Amino acid sequence: MKTIFAKLLMAMIVGLFALAATGCNTVEGVGKDIQKGGEVIEESAAENRSY
Repeated sequence: MKTIFAKLLMAMIVGLFALAATGCNTVEGVGKDIQKGGEVIEESAAENRSY
C-alpha cells in the first residue's frame, strides 16, 4: 500500500514540475509579444512625429 502511495505522490510531483515549466514558457512568450508590440508603437510614434 505504501509503494502505491509513494508512486502516486512522485507522479504528482513530477506533473506539478512539468506544469510549472510550461507556465514559465507561456509567460515568457507573452512577455515577448508585449515587448514586440511596444517596439512597433515606438517605431510608429517616431515616424509620425510632427515637431
